[in-house]
Formats: sequence, C-alpha cells, structure tokens
Amino acid sequence: MTRLFGTDGVRGLANVELTAELALDLSVAAAHVLADRGEFEGHRPVAVVGRDTRISGQFLEAAVVAGLASAGVDVLLLGVLPTPGVAHLTGALGADLGVMLSASHNPMPDNGIKFLARGGHKLDDAIEVAIERRMRESWQRPTGGAIGRVSPYADAVKDYATHLVGATTKPLAGLKVVLDCANGAAFQAGPLALRSAGAEVVAIHAEPDGLNINDNCGSTHLESLQRAVLEHGADAGFGLDGDSDRCLAVDHDGNIVDGDQILAVLALALRDQGLLVRETVVATVMSNLGFVQAMRAAGVGVRQTKVGDRYVLEAMKISGYSLGGEQSGHVILSDHATTGDGILTALKVLERMSATGRTLQDLAGVMSRLPQVLINVPDVDKSRADEDAVLAAAVAEEEAVLGDTGRILLRPSGTEPLVRVMVEAPTAQIAGDVAGRLAAVVKTQLAL
Repeated sequence: MTRLFGTDGVRGLANVELTAELALDLSVAAAHVLADRGEFEGHRPVAVVGRDTRISGQFLEAAVVAGLASAGVDVLLLGVLPTPGVAHLTGALGADLGVMLSASHNPMPDNGIKFLARGGHKLDDAIEVAIERRMRESWQRPTGGAIGRVSPYADAVKDYATHLVGATTKPLAGLKVVLDCANGAAFQAGPLALRSAGAEVVAIHAEPDGLNINDNCGSTHLESLQRAVLEHGADAGFGLDGDSDRCLAVDHDGNIVDGDQILAVLALALRDQGLLVRETVVATVMSNLGFVQAMRAAGVGVRQTKVGDRYVLEAMKISGYSLGGEQSGHVILSDHATTGDGILTALKVLERMSATGRTLQDLAGVMSRLPQVLINVPDVDKSRADEDAVLAAAVAEEEAVLGDTGRILLRPSGTEPLVRVMVEAPTAQIAGDVAGRLAAVVKTQLAL
C-alpha cells in the first residue's frame, strides 16, 4: 500500500486527491493516535486547527473539524495563520495536537494536511504509520456531552506576532524592509510582527482572495520583490511561501540571498552570541559547497542530512543543535520555534543587520556560491530513481569527470511527481551541461 504521508504531511489536488472524506478519516485516525482520551488525566483532549488562504482550505477545515469533534476532541479554530504559528500555539495553548491545512509553496489548486504532536512538533514516521493504520477502523463513537466542542480563537494572529517580537533582542528601528506575503498565511502576522519590532514595512502580495496564493509571488517568484526593494529604497526584502515556514531574501541592490546564505548569516550571529550549540549548524546535502566551505573557514561545523526539514529537525533534536535549515529557505531556530519559520528568520536577519550596522549584501558575502544547476524532470517513475543501473552508471561517469571540483545529487521529490537533478561545478556552463545530460538519461530510463 502506498503511504499517504509524504515528507511534509498529506498533499494532493484538493477535492480530487485530497477530499473532504479523506480529511475527515485522517482526522479521526489522528485523534485516536494523538489524542487518545485514555492517556489523559481527566482533561478533554484539545486540538488547534489553522489554514492558509486557499479557497479549498474552507471545506477541508470543516471536514477536519468534523472528524476531530466526532472523536471527542475539542477544537480551537485559529483561522488563517502560518504553519509555525499553528505549531507555536499548539504548545502555548497546551493542545494535544495541531492541524495545519496548507500545500506550502505548491500551486493554489493543491492543498495539504499537516498534523503536529504536543508541543507543536512534527510527527515522526512511526506516528504517521500508526495514523494510516487506524483509518476507517471500527470505533466507539462518543455521544452527548462527550462529543467535541468547536470554538474560534480570535487572538491567534496577535499571540503569534507577540511571540515573534519576543524572540528579537534588538529594535529594528531605522530599517526599511519589503515583505512579500505570497498572498498566503502570513498576510496579517508578517507585517504586524515586523512593524511591532520597529521596522518600516512595505507589504506586497498581502491581499489574498483564495485563488492568488503563490501566484507569481512569494519565495518561489522573487522578481516582484526585487523590483519593490529597488523602488522603495529598502534595506532588504523577504519573500515568504504560502504557509510562511520558509523565506528567501533580497539585498538592497536587488540580489537574491538564498537559504544557504541566510543560514550562514545566522550561524555566525549565533556563534558570536555564544548561542550556536556545539559550534555546529545542520544543513542538507542540497546545501551549496560554498556554504560548507565558508562555515569550515569560520570554525563552524556542518552536519548534513537528507533533504527535507523533517530530517534537519530530527538531527537537531537528537543532538540539541540550535540552528538548521535548507537552501530553499526553511530555517529552524530551535530556541524559539519547533519548525521552520519565515517571519522569525526575517526578524533574525534584520536583527543581525541592526546589531552590526552592516548591509545584508555584506553579511551574505561570507560565502561564495559554487554555480549550481537544478533540473526537475517530471512525468517519470521516481520510485526507480535509486535502482536503475544505466542511470547510476551515467552519474558515476559524470562524477569521475568532476572529481573534487563539484558534485552531483539526484533524488526523487518527496512532495511532487518528479526527479530532481542537481549539479555543482566550477562554472555554470559545466554544471548546466552535466545536469542536462543526466536529466535526459532520467527521462529516458524512468519514463512512465
């Protein structure tokens, strides 16, 4: 049986793959696993539920709430709120589980369901398997007063923004920033938090209509953010994704600052404050070699994991590290959050700028990026990517030519039906040529 859960919850085309029926069944099963009433000491189980701005989030929210309440779970409706906001309030409100409805950076027609355990932590594989196994099982339904109650929680945005501002140690007065909210979950919380911290904020793509989330905006489309930074003479710009668990940045000249560079800036900031646990930062195998080299030159160790913020989080939790992240802009600051948080990341970068008096361009210059080319190959059988002998031989041949001057990473996407081919090399031309040749082999060998 194919697993429902991917690397970040359950995703699919809303109302086709991710239906109301599936959302209800998943929520009942999650309630049985995460909020088993027999495990509590006399209190009723509680869940918090948030969503991004997709129109499909409305019917999916209704289905999730129906499932949870029918299983005897009291539900607090958070409304539109970033994923890290739901995670924070899961812990702050003492909830037994949290639910976020979002497909993150995916196109608007998609949606997803993410479950969070007590404290706002992402689920490990064993819990996800347990939830899938308990779907549609026979169970004794509560009746009367044992049925769950549903209530709105009106202070969700305010409470979350207050938490974010409390994580900053230096006022941001004097800094002008453009914030691209991607017409997504952070359209209220993002500008509120940055303004409350003292920054002058120009908010763009902060008028969601249910259909325009991630539409040529946000962290996957930075062109309008670059233009806005130059137009407004801002010190920096930050592009969030649909559920605001990641962000990328733009410096005052309109140059993109990616997740590796942001991670480098924050690693040195925490090191200087004595807050970088074991002088080590956690990153994935997708991190640019330039990042690894810069960190080593600064005396900072790099622990690399598989791609996916869940693996970064796992490594951080096991070893107690305080900073980790991905090139895509997921940055986890474990002293303040249990998951990646784009608004928090922006605040911390601005805090570093304020504390040092340096520009983002100057701070990001700590690392030089090795040219990197990423090609996504769609419409292939990604399950065979690690097994095809011809493909493996082609990769080995290209690696032998690159030697120590570059590297190749070929992996199936955890959230989309495609295979990613990533190549780093001394020049963009070499990287592009190698990636193009390997992408052609992937398309041929893994054709459906």
